Amino acid sequence: MKKIALVLMLAVLSVMQSYAQKDSTAMNYRRSSLYSLLINHDDQKFAREISDVFLQIPTPDKYNNHDLSVKVVSMGQKLKDTQVVDEFVKNNGIASRMVSRWFNRDPLTGVCDVELVKERGLYDASEFDKELAARSQRGMAMLEDAGEDLIGNSFLVVNDIRYIDREKTGKAFGTAFRILGAVADVALGTNSFSDLGDSMGDMMETLKGFKVNVITHLYQLVWDEETAMTFYRDYYSTDSDQAKKQAFDNHRSKFSMRYIGMQKSSGKDVSFLGVNLDEPKQMIRKACQRAIDENIASLQQNFEAFKVKTPLTEVEPICAQIGMKEGITEKSRFEVLEAVMKDNKVEYKKVGEIKPVSGMIWDNRYMAKEEGAAGAELGQTTFKKVSGRDFYPGMLIREIK
Repeated sequence: MKKIALVLMLAVLSVMQSYAQKDSTAMNYRRSSLYSLLINHDDQKFAREISDVFLQIPTPDKYNNHDLSVKVVSMGQKLKDTQVVDEFVKNNGIASRMVSRWFNRDPLTGVCDVELVKERGLYDASEFDKELAARSQRGMAMLEDAGEDLIGNSFLVVNDIRYIDREKTGKAFGTAFRILGAVADVALGTNSFSDLGDSMGDMMETLKGFKVNVITHLYQLVWDEETAMTFYRDYYSTDSDQAKKQAFDNHRSKFSMRYIGMQKSSGKDVSFLGVNLDEPKQMIRKACQRAIDENIASLQQNFEAFKVKTPLTEVEPICAQIGMKEGITEKSRFEVLEAVMKDNKVEYKKVGEIKPVSGMIWDNRYMAKEEGAAGAELGQTTFKKVSGRDFYPGMLIREIK
């Protein structure tokens, strides 16, 4: 019975603990770009709360934020297949809007620029402008490079979130905690653990075992040679050109998104530990973000086009700021890539392989520190070399399926 009392006490202490996030050093490298969208169902319980917390979820740090002005779309019907999502993406010109954002296109004048391309491509701004102005072979190669490695790696994730009502389960857990508290008091001759059991019971009934099912659909912007040439020739303009502006507006359907695949998550393993009882939306945020992150990690592992590259931050030992949020386990394997210039374009050459060190995998999932998860304080994952020559900080790693 003393063990029961101790477990109850530790559970309460775990809930009340919080840890400050350490600052991480961001390294410059070319990331894919991501636009995240929520399909919200107004007819379901907690619809407004789910929408509110979704807007607080940041773009994963392995991607550039390519969000458009619309982040939440309300739909009444349950999505049984991808048809409704496909129609929404097509009818609302999502592809053309994502292209517009890449070139900072002014919707009133049609004026474009390549400032975002230069920034995300890590180009020397003055050199980029000079080469493009001269319309040199090198300048065209730089634009092609930007298209292949930047614009073509633009993705849309559509998250369909459904709340699962587990109120009865929550009440059952609450009753169980009260019974345990009463039993502990009888054994120890006190009243303190009945009060503790009541507090835990009230908390469980408040949270009611909050659970969501999340289906994440993944799309990729089509940016092939034909699409790029059409845009640069017929629509791109650095000054007010009404003919090109009108041509773009009339031919938005020329741009398209390619459906890659989908992933489901129930968030069944999300714990209430670390949740602040004074902030009820925190559990909703935790359930939604954990499920979305889980889906993103699975999509990265299952689809080659969506894989991310992460830089090595250290080499003695080998470390990178990537962890359980990205789905890393002891069985994960990564290739080490070196960026090289070839014909004025960036290419990635494999120079070795690494794998995580047991017990040194960073738990960077949302609120991992608050729940006291093992590995949450590491700040990065440590790897050991499987093959290859000497590595250096800044080399990129990419998971091998």
